[in-house]
Amino acid sequence: MKIFVVKHKNITLLAGLLAACAIFYAVSYPSAVGAYATDRQLPIYCVEKDQKVCSISFDAAWGNEDTQTLIDILEQYKVKATFFVVGQWVDKYPESVKALSDAGHEVMNHSATHAHYNQLSADEITADVNTCNDKVEAVTGVRPTLIRCPYGEYDDHVVSAIRSIGMEPIQWDVDSLDWKEIPASEITQRVTSKVQPGSIVLFHNAAKHTPEALPSILENLISQGYTIVPISQLIIKGQCGTDYTIDHTGKQLAIQAAPEGSASSAGSSAKQ
Repeated sequence: MKIFVVKHKNITLLAGLLAACAIFYAVSYPSAVGAYATDRQLPIYCVEKDQKVCSISFDAAWGNEDTQTLIDILEQYKVKATFFVVGQWVDKYPESVKALSDAGHEVMNHSATHAHYNQLSADEITADVNTCNDKVEAVTGVRPTLIRCPYGEYDDHVVSAIRSIGMEPIQWDVDSLDWKEIPASEITQRVTSKVQPGSIVLFHNAAKHTPEALPSILENLISQGYTIVPISQLIIKGQCGTDYTIDHTGKQLAIQAAPEGSASSAGSSAKQ
């Protein structure tokens, strides 16, 4: 049996070399380290678009008194919107849910009971989401594919749970603040000054001054050349990580496919 003797001096030199390598890596690749440390699961806040296209959305959780007025205003301007409804709201106002669907608006999920998803397990979240989906589908015949988390709250486990059942969580990048009951003129100014191509605007269907502000907002956006579409027509559909990615701001971006005949394209084909 051979016995190897390592001198103390050699151990010291080796330790010093390893430490130097570690420092060099940290200095040379701080962005890689930082990206890993801040990696998060994010909903879609907005979408990268070259054209002037955006979406407007309404959360329906409480009152019902303005729903038909909103439908009439949207019809006047030939605009289709996305309404995120709570399951309990569906139970209370099924005729409004049907009216929204019959008018061509998207009826999507806003949870079953407006619970704090951050406080629920993954199984509890998916059960709650599916309960609301069942109620919407029973009235409209269409099962929701999008959800807005109650209170806009989420964390990694909430987003992962939602995507595990094939649904996409949606936030917003333009908040009308209509829920604060600010004047209609202020709502209009906030929205029209902040909308950009790919924006998603947040309204509430029972907010006091939204019906007053909505016509001027729609007129302004249309005069700017914006096309307003439901969110399902705004977002990029496909498999996350393959067809699109979401950056650190929540903006959804398309992943460009490699050109035919390129090295990466050939390599991809060879693996199939």
